[in-house]
Amino acid sequence: MLETLNKINGVLWGTPSLILLFGTGVLLTFMLKGLQFRRLIYAFKLGFTKEGQASSNDEGDVSNFKALMTALAATIGNGNIAGVATAITLGGPGAIFWMWVVGLLGMATKYAEALLAMKYRVKNANGEYSSGPMYYVERGLGKKFKWLAVAFAIFGAFAALGIGNSVQSNTIAAVMDTSFGINNWITGIILAVLAALIIFGGIQRISTVAGFFVPVMAFLYIGGALLILAVNYDQIIPGFQTIFYYAFNPVAATGGFVGVVVSEAIKNGVSRGIFSNEAGLGTAALIAGNAKTDHPVKQALVAMTGTFIVTIVVCTMTGLVLIMTGFWDTTGGLISGVAHDGSLDGGALTSAAFAHALGTAGEYIVAFSVIFFGFSTIVGWYVYGEKCFEYLVGTKGIMGYRAVYIFATGIGAVANLTTVWAFADMANALMMIPNLIALILLSKVVVKDTNEFFENHYKAANKQLNKAG
Repeated sequence: MLETLNKINGVLWGTPSLILLFGTGVLLTFMLKGLQFRRLIYAFKLGFTKEGQASSNDEGDVSNFKALMTALAATIGNGNIAGVATAITLGGPGAIFWMWVVGLLGMATKYAEALLAMKYRVKNANGEYSSGPMYYVERGLGKKFKWLAVAFAIFGAFAALGIGNSVQSNTIAAVMDTSFGINNWITGIILAVLAALIIFGGIQRISTVAGFFVPVMAFLYIGGALLILAVNYDQIIPGFQTIFYYAFNPVAATGGFVGVVVSEAIKNGVSRGIFSNEAGLGTAALIAGNAKTDHPVKQALVAMTGTFIVTIVVCTMTGLVLIMTGFWDTTGGLISGVAHDGSLDGGALTSAAFAHALGTAGEYIVAFSVIFFGFSTIVGWYVYGEKCFEYLVGTKGIMGYRAVYIFATGIGAVANLTTVWAFADMANALMMIPNLIALILLSKVVVKDTNEFFENHYKAANKQLNKAG
């Protein structure tokens, strides 16, 4: 199975897909005139201050903040802990640079996804909003493109079982075993039961849980990483130099590290970058349509900040910790002389790096971060899977999908990590391709609505604020 998956991924993550991904990000960045850079501060204001609060007349299911927290719950996960470690061990430190590139371009991509989600959202049989690439494909491009919408929905429903579920429970189980000696199957049962309790509460319960846990989780993990960076401040600049150097130069074989070429750094940086921030997958569109707002652009800007937080902040900190502690090569400690046997992988490797820098406290910081990040991703990604499945069969089949999803949570804890990651990479690509095609075809709609907002609503709101001031 692993050999077959690797062959499929070799094709799916080949040059054409990379050109499509980068090309879409570059195209949207150019057409939106670098909106992700020009409007970033305003976007954060909408997401985290009263300026972005919805009024009682705005339609939607949850607030801008809760929609962002639910998206972050699904996005800030073990892709930022285990995924970064995997990217570096397979592609060298330069993979971090390519994660940045994907993230910065992906901000424009995610903005477009969320805007189109709001514009073309619909109400389902339960009175809740449903949105996603399948809706903006069918309603924006017309019935002749419905096959593209169906393809995304099928791939999305399956991807949720991998990238958002079994990968997360697998990494949680590995860290629980390493840090606390708890058997994987016990962890799987516990995760399945807890996931069921939250998932059966619907979008309102999921968004409430996410709104509480995500800030706490991010503070815990980022706080620990910042402490390591502060203690080893003299290695920060060399760490960045290492990232930039190996982004364009091959890593020579040293000790137990087999060495990698630049193409491997790009491949692993891009694939793990997408896994960590999900820009281009269309997942942002699956939850953005539930937000309460008076204009699609506002929620699109809020959604865009999630990519910045995940890639530029969280992934960078993980990468620097691994490089500064010398754990990035998994065998020799090329920078700080740390020695270990190369048996660690994924989240366990990041945990070992934190433990080396902060002692037992560092190990527990990563352990609890993996547990909470991973679990929040499991429940957050359920929303994505449900939206896709609902598009295919309607609301009547949701209970069956919930049962399968909860089962996948438990079985993922005892699955082979390498196979799970390979499946996740395949599912990512299969979601990404139809979504990016739709974004390119609807790019003019994105630009038109964006210009209309900033020429009319944004200026009018500023005038009103100036009068009040």
